[in-house]
Amino acid sequence: MTLCATEITSWCVLYLRFSRSGREDRLDDRWSAAAVTAGFSPGQLVTASAGIMVGRWLDRHDPRRLMTGGSVLAVPAVVALAAARNLVWFLAAWVLMGLAMGATLYPPAFAALTRWYGPRRVAALTLAAGLASTVFAPLSAFLNAHPGWRHAYLVLAGILAVVTIPGHLWGLRGAWPGPAPHECARPAEHHDPGRAARSRAFLLLVVTLSLAAFTAYAVVVNLVPLLTERGLTPGLAAVALGLGGAGQVLGRLGYTTLVRRTSGRDRTALVVGAVALTTGILGLHTSAPVLIGAAVIAGVAREVFTLVQATAAHDQHVTRPVGRGRDRRRPRRLPPYPALS
Repeated sequence: MTLCATEITSWCVLYLRFSRSGREDRLDDRWSAAAVTAGFSPGQLVTASAGIMVGRWLDRHDPRRLMTGGSVLAVPAVVALAAARNLVWFLAAWVLMGLAMGATLYPPAFAALTRWYGPRRVAALTLAAGLASTVFAPLSAFLNAHPGWRHAYLVLAGILAVVTIPGHLWGLRGAWPGPAPHECARPAEHHDPGRAARSRAFLLLVVTLSLAAFTAYAVVVNLVPLLTERGLTPGLAAVALGLGGAGQVLGRLGYTTLVRRTSGRDRTALVVGAVALTTGILGLHTSAPVLIGAAVIAGVAREVFTLVQATAAHDQHVTRPVGRGRDRRRPRRLPPYPALS
């Protein structure tokens, strides 16, 4: 329950806030939309780079200090965004925000739940966090109108501090179990992380998932400005963003059935195709119901994509035809790629 509350709040304030307020953050229209989006990009790059350090920390230490520190860092980062008066200040604030996101969003939360309770609790967390857009969209619209985007960031910084800092500090106090014995053993050749990372299959998978992630999350960041340019009111565009969050919940609820009926490769191809299709529809000049429907389906695809990412390396490497004749029709079980932390 603690991580459900902190993840919803962290996603709302640190990530989804930008998708709702990108236009308002132009600092009284002195900056272009491209300049504002350029501020968001280095934050995401920092988040990705921080993931390596986060993984190494969690290999040795519990997530309590890491996630609490990330929450403490996030509060002044949000305040700095609200107070930014020039582009350099704005970019520096997003760099701090990127570090905070790396220490507070899904990766460390997933690691904590998996180590403490096993992978089944991860599903419950993604189901709860999928409501972030639904909860956040009306709140963000209200805060933007009363009394404006700068004050909205300050209010959200207060909410972030009240929910996430004590939540991580006192809610993540369980004993941190050590790695399983087989994780400490010297890896065999086919478990070598370097060999796996250099393989053609792994590199193609990384490229595919990177492009799909770029497309899926670019839709979230630009959805409200995109829909308003298509003629929807800002309020209706915010509703579409919120319905996309509801679509994420639907995607999570249907994921188990999808796993039972599809292979890992088919599942990955299906979700990447859905991301591409919905993104293309949102780029069309069409009616409001079609755009809102595409936003909901994009939310479904985005949630399934999040879950596919967690097991994609293993799923793509589970079976391979071997031998000749009758053996060619029999799949061979292969070891999964190791976690590259």
